[in-house]
Amino acid sequence: MTTNLEIKPDIKLSVKQTFGIESEMEVEAFSKKNEFVPEIDKDYKFDRDTTLAILSGFLYNKKVIVHGYHGTGKSTHITQVAARLNWPCVRINLDSHVSRIDLIGKDAIVIKDGKQITEFKEGILPWSFQNPIALVFDEYDAGRSDVMFVLQRILESDGFFTLLDKNKVVKQNKYFRLFATANTIGLGDTTGLYSGTNQINQAQMDRWEIVTSLNYLSLEKEMEIILAKNKNLNNAKGKEKIANMIKVAALTRKGFIGGDISTVMSPRTVLNWASNSEIFLDTGYAFRVTFLNKCDEAEKSIISEYYQRCFGEDLPESMVNIQI
Repeated sequence: MTTNLEIKPDIKLSVKQTFGIESEMEVEAFSKKNEFVPEIDKDYKFDRDTTLAILSGFLYNKKVIVHGYHGTGKSTHITQVAARLNWPCVRINLDSHVSRIDLIGKDAIVIKDGKQITEFKEGILPWSFQNPIALVFDEYDAGRSDVMFVLQRILESDGFFTLLDKNKVVKQNKYFRLFATANTIGLGDTTGLYSGTNQINQAQMDRWEIVTSLNYLSLEKEMEIILAKNKNLNNAKGKEKIANMIKVAALTRKGFIGGDISTVMSPRTVLNWASNSEIFLDTGYAFRVTFLNKCDEAEKSIISEYYQRCFGEDLPESMVNIQI
């Protein structure tokens, strides 16, 4: 991976004009984008509190962690802020397969002057640290213990990071930024909803300077997002259908939190459902292929009941007379 170490923010943007949030804050941004800048979703709706927390991370070099339930758009919120700032951004999912070597780097055999030699190849962490990169750790509370100890070093780095494998100290780029997302907030999974998450050392949690929570959107906000992506539904009948879809999603979220079901409808799922309903011209079948078929067999009757309660009709067993 390569990028220009010399680039730096060269413009300032109004938070009010750029994000539609009532604030007098201005934030530094890049006038040009490179290959690491995320694509802008023009229809994205920003949550005020979460956006201001993330912007403070970019503006004041604060380490920010966003926590909340699955499907609330934690990672997307960070990347969409970065996209509008033209700030290069890299996401790493801290699943069980990500190891210390993946982050730090390792010795590799390379060919130089026609000869094989062993050379240390830096991993994503020291590379990001030395560049104007917003590094985002997804599923932060699912990281392996060896990985978490590496991250402890960068959280308390104070501008320097020691590569023990190379006997080298690297200096932090002035515009390196660090973010993370998590389902829990370092105390482990006390609800049984997120297997695989771990408790996080309190000393490490203390080094995250800003902690913000992002929960599910209100019906009105979620409808705005779906209508922005499905403009042909922006009429009285379409709005009624989308409102019922969101009500079904809300019941799955309540059931998920209550432990009744193990699969939840995220706003993205509702978006897909609305889109598929236009393809298949059948709301019930679109629900089945978008969400119900992903669910545990033992839970399908509960979820079908959610559909019946919101739409006032039983979920059809199959779809007939489809025209594509």
